[in-house]
Amino acid sequence: MIQSLIYGSWLLPLYGFFGALLTLPWSIGLIRRTGPRPAVYINLLMTTVACVHGSLVFWGLWNTGSQELTWQWVQVADLNLSISLDLSILNLGTLELIAGLSLLAQFFALGYMDKDWALARFFALMGFFEGAMSGVVLSSSLFSAYFLLELLTLSTYLLVGFWYAQPLVVTAARDAFLTKRVGDVLLLMGVVALSGLAGSLNFNDLYEWVKTADLSTTNATLLGLALIAGPAGKCAQFPLHLWLDEAMEGPNPASILRNSVVVTCGAYVLIKLQPVIVLSPIALDVLIAIGVITAVGASLVAIAQIDLKRALSYSTSAYLGLVFIAVGTEWPGVALMLLFTHAVAKALLFMSVGAIISTTNNQNLTEMGGLGSRMPATVLAFTTASLGMTGLLPLGCFWAFRLGMDFLWQEQPLLAVVFLVVNGLTAMNLMRVFRLVFLGEPQPKTRRAPEVNWLMALPMVTLTIFVLLVPLVMARMSLLPPWQYLNIPIVVVLVLSGLVGFVAGAAISLNKVWSRSRRRTLRLLQDVLANAFYTGWLYQVTVVFVVDQFSRFSSWFDRYVVDGAVNLVGVASLVSGEGLKYSASGQSQAYILTIVIGVGLLGLLFTWTLW
Repeated sequence: MIQSLIYGSWLLPLYGFFGALLTLPWSIGLIRRTGPRPAVYINLLMTTVACVHGSLVFWGLWNTGSQELTWQWVQVADLNLSISLDLSILNLGTLELIAGLSLLAQFFALGYMDKDWALARFFALMGFFEGAMSGVVLSSSLFSAYFLLELLTLSTYLLVGFWYAQPLVVTAARDAFLTKRVGDVLLLMGVVALSGLAGSLNFNDLYEWVKTADLSTTNATLLGLALIAGPAGKCAQFPLHLWLDEAMEGPNPASILRNSVVVTCGAYVLIKLQPVIVLSPIALDVLIAIGVITAVGASLVAIAQIDLKRALSYSTSAYLGLVFIAVGTEWPGVALMLLFTHAVAKALLFMSVGAIISTTNNQNLTEMGGLGSRMPATVLAFTTASLGMTGLLPLGCFWAFRLGMDFLWQEQPLLAVVFLVVNGLTAMNLMRVFRLVFLGEPQPKTRRAPEVNWLMALPMVTLTIFVLLVPLVMARMSLLPPWQYLNIPIVVVLVLSGLVGFVAGAAISLNKVWSRSRRRTLRLLQDVLANAFYTGWLYQVTVVFVVDQFSRFSSWFDRYVVDGAVNLVGVASLVSGEGLKYSASGQSQAYILTIVIGVGLLGLLFTWTLW
C-alpha cells in the first residue's frame, strides 16, 4: 500500500494543477448558477488530498529511505531531457509544509474573500501556486526546477494583479513580473551553460561533475553569478528586492504564501545549487555580500514603514538574506532550519495582518489603535508569531539563529553580529507594529472593529498552536542539540538581542500623525529608510534611463534610417520603372538584342577580370 503511494508520488505536484484546471468553468464564468463556492471546495479537496498523500509518503520514506522516480521525456541526438522526482525526507517535509500552509491559507481566504466576485479565479490561481511550489521542491533536475520557477513568476504576476481594475495593482504586477524576469533570464543563461559543461542537469549528476570539474576562474565566476541571480530575484534580495514590496498590493491570503513558502522555493533551489556555486569563491563572497546588505538594509527599512503589510514584508527579505549568508558560508543546514522556522511564523504573522485588514478595511498604521481588547484571537496570533520570529527561547527561530551563530561565532564573528542585528531590529519593528495596532486609544477606523469570523479564526488559531509546537516537532526530528551542548554565551547574547529589540520598540516615541522630525539629520534618515534607500529612484536614473534612451535611439534609427533606406529603394524602383516604360517598344527582337548585348558585356567583363 505505502509502496504504491510512493510510486504514485508523481501526483503530488499535480494536485494543485488539477484543482486549478477543474475550477476553470467557474473561473472563466461558464458556470454562474451555482456561484463560486464549488470551485473553492474543489481546490480545498485537492490540497487536502495532497496533504494526506504527502504525509503517507513521508512516513513510508522514513522507514525505507530516499528514492528517485524518473520518466524519459525527450531524447534527440545528444539532448536527453527527463522528468524526475527526488523523494527524500527533506523534500517531502518541505512539501508537507507547502501543502499544509496552502490549505490553511485557502481556508483563511474563504472567509477573507467570501464576497469577492472573482473568488473562483483566486482559488484557481492558488492551486496553480501550490502545484508550482510542490514541483520545485520535489524536482531532481535543474531543468524542471527552472521551468517550475517560471510558473511561479507567472502565478505571482497573476495573483498580484488579481484586482486588475485598480491602476496601482496593474503597475505593481508589472513591476514584480519584470523584476523577477531579470533574475530568471540570468538563471536561464546559467542553466544553458551548465548543461553544456556538465552534460546533464540532474542534481545528482551535477554533484558528481563538480568533483572533477576544471573551470577557469572567469567561467566559474560567471556561472556562479548566473546561478545566484535567479534565487536572488525569487527571494527578493538586493538589488532585485523591490518586487516583494510591490506584491503587497495583491490579496492578503496570497501574501501569506508569498512571504512564507514562495520565497522559500527560490532559496531551496539555491541550496541545491550550492555544491556547484562552491566552484567559485568569488560567487560565494557575492552571496554573502548580497545577504548582508539585504538582511541589514531590509530590517532598517521595515522600521520606517507605515503600511502594515510592507512593514512586515521587508523582514521576509531580511531573513532570506540570512539564508544567503548561510549558503555563502557553506552551512546549508542553517539555511534549511531558517527557512522552516521563518515560514511558519511569517505565515501566522500575515494571517493576523489579514484579520486586521479584513475587520478595519485599512492597513495604514497611523490610523489604527485600540484593537487589543476587540480582537483577542488576532492578538494571540500576532504575539505568538512575533515571538516565533525572533531569537527568544524556546520558539522556532531561536534554534535557527543559535545554530547559525554557533558556526559563525569563531570563524566569521561579523556575520554572527549580522544575525544579532537582524534579530534585534525585527523585534523592535514587531513591537512598534504591535503598539500602533493593538494598544492606545481606538481610532475612527478601529472603534467598531470586531473579531474575524470563524473561517479566518480557525486556521489562525490552528497555526498558532503549531508555531508553539515547532520546538517539539524539531526535537522529534532530532534537529535540536542536547542541552549540555548549548553554547551558553551565545544563547545569552541571542536572547538579549531580542529583548533589547522589544524594549526599544516599547520605549521609542510613536506619533500617530507620523510628522517628520524637525532635526534635519533625523528627517533625512527617516526619508531614506521610508523610501527604501531610494532604490527605485536609482533604478529610474540608471537602468531605466539607459533603456529608455536606447529605445528612443532604436525608434529613431528604425524610422529614419531603416525605413528611409527601404523607402529610397522603393522610390528608385518606381522612378526607374517609370523611366524604362517609355523605352519598351513591344518588339521581341529588340529585347533579344538587348539581352545578347548584356550577356556579351558580362562575358567580356569576366574575361578581362581573369586576365
